[in-house]
Amino acid sequence: MVEMKKIILDTNFLTLPHQFKIDIFSEIDRIMEENYELFTLDSVVDELNKLSESKSKDAIAAKIGLKLIKKKNIKIINTREKNVDKAIISISNKDTIVATNDKILRKKLKNENIKTIYLRSKKYLKIG
Repeated sequence: MVEMKKIILDTNFLTLPHQFKIDIFSEIDRIMEENYELFTLDSVVDELNKLSESKSKDAIAAKIGLKLIKKKNIKIINTREKNVDKAIISISNKDTIVATNDKILRKKLKNENIKTIYLRSKKYLKIG
């Protein structure tokens, strides 16, 4: 059986395409050497829904993030944890890579030896 990496996209990552005009999917393809599947969490979808209905500058980015989840058939993992960061940490393991730009979350994941994908120089993705 082919080993599949699970890439979990968090809220701020799904808003990058709008904020920085970056194609996160072709970038993930570029940096990934293994086969992978894309996932997000139900709590991320909830956060994006709340943001998309707000009057904030992130509302459009959140709407685009929600559209991308549908368009790219990103699987949604149901969690009981309402705190997105805690949920991501609790379901992540050595076969998981978390796509996030959240510095605090990245540091916590690094302490657990979990790789992350993040935006560099506002133009490309890096894995580390």
